[in-house]
Amino acid sequence: MEEFDLSQLTEERPASGDDARLKAILEAIVYITDEPLSLQQIASALSQPIDKVKRLLDEIVAEFAKPEHGLSIREVAGGYKMATKPEHHEAVRAFVKKLTPPLKLSLAALETLAVIAYKQPVTAPEIMEIRGVQGASVLKTLLDRKLIAEAGRKQVVGKPILYKTTKEFLVQFGLKDLSELPTLKEFEELARMEVAEPEPAPAQAEPRPEAESSTENDESPD
Repeated sequence: MEEFDLSQLTEERPASGDDARLKAILEAIVYITDEPLSLQQIASALSQPIDKVKRLLDEIVAEFAKPEHGLSIREVAGGYKMATKPEHHEAVRAFVKKLTPPLKLSLAALETLAVIAYKQPVTAPEIMEIRGVQGASVLKTLLDRKLIAEAGRKQVVGKPILYKTTKEFLVQFGLKDLSELPTLKEFEELARMEVAEPEPAPAQAEPRPEAESSTENDESPD
């Protein structure tokens, strides 16, 4: 993902007291950046007082909270991010499904993610013990999507890798921090809405050579 340099907006910094122009720039910044931006980042890049930036962002948040807006701006993972409103998720999800086949998390991946979120830091054997099934491929999927990350090693025999959720996890689930984690019931609701990706099927065993020989011996000679 290409980082957006807020310093590029230096030439467009609004004059002091021009709240309307600054609000427009703030709205544009929150819209074009993928990662949530903190007040400190925004205020520093725009050379504006942090209290002024906070006041104007609060006004923008209030404006987007009105029902005529399909988007909202809220604090997520320590910063501000624009997202679709929850009440429109079903309509948006249905629309997107008609455009392209969506890539969803499987039920196994959601269960594993829930275990990590609530038990972190946690090792693969501990996850397997809780879920009761192997899950190496699921962990790889979650790592590839940057929803989890390694968090060192547990100081026990074998020193297994510890896993934790990431900032990307907070962003994807629209959480301000881990205190806003959904309940297990909400995770289950989310799982029911997802289109499951099948976990990789175990490789089929190769035919036994003696079976092939037996077949050949059963054939009558011409």
